[in-house]
Amino acid sequence: MQDLTPPPRREAARYPPRVSDAECVVFLQWALPQLGLRWPGFRKVRRQVCRRVARRVRELGLPDLAAYRAHLEAQPEEWAALDGLCRVTISRFYRDRGVFELLERDVVPELTRGKAELRAWSAGCASGEEPYTLALMWELALAPRHPGLAFGVLATDVDDAVLARAREACYPPGSLRDLPEEWRRRGLAPRDGLLCVRPEVKRHVTIVRHDVRTPAPNGPFDLVLCRNLAFTYFAPELQLEVAGLLAGSLRPGGALVVGAHETLPAGAGDLEPWPGAPCVYRRRKTAPA
Repeated sequence: MQDLTPPPRREAARYPPRVSDAECVVFLQWALPQLGLRWPGFRKVRRQVCRRVARRVRELGLPDLAAYRAHLEAQPEEWAALDGLCRVTISRFYRDRGVFELLERDVVPELTRGKAELRAWSAGCASGEEPYTLALMWELALAPRHPGLAFGVLATDVDDAVLARAREACYPPGSLRDLPEEWRRRGLAPRDGLLCVRPEVKRHVTIVRHDVRTPAPNGPFDLVLCRNLAFTYFAPELQLEVAGLLAGSLRPGGALVVGAHETLPAGAGDLEPWPGAPCVYRRRKTAPA
């Protein structure tokens, strides 16, 4: 008997055929510099951005990227929408294990010397994994060595959707795969198939909307983390501007942490490499001669 079952539907393309990968690359190479962003930083994540751009093209009822480019040139306010589409949010707990091991072992203990309070800022915190990792590190590993020392983390991002998830502080198990097992067991509790940050850890973190391209909020800080954001995706001129803003938010002697594969642009404020830590910089205690 002939099988009349219809063949399975092919999986939908990641973005419509009329927006090819090659077309999207050309578009991004044109558009990104006008947003103060750099194409090389987006090369590996372009498909994520292209899907969003294609969806925006459909929402506007435009036939292709050429029409969207003309729309941008005719409607300057659309650039703000495109800027939002170009935000890349890839985050997980204890991302780049070696960085957090270095912070726990060397950097944070050095920063606590002579302090009654330690203030940290997680700039571009996405959905909260980084600031909560800092809070776990403090609550479970460092606080017992520094009784009476207050600790707080300001967590900021420009995307309201990811900030809502950060405030909820509940995550799928895969987001915690790199976290030390003891920290996961002691610092998070299961709820409805997710793992939620316990109140005694969550209390250290304050979440605020802020764009890292603008002056820092509520400084100064002893420790600032700006990883896999400004010094990957921003154009050189904007990198230098943001580095100055971040340096200005630090107390003298404070530490700035960038991504494991990032470096600061030349001439980035009064910052110098932290000895033995390639992705950590220290604000000079005195101005250079």
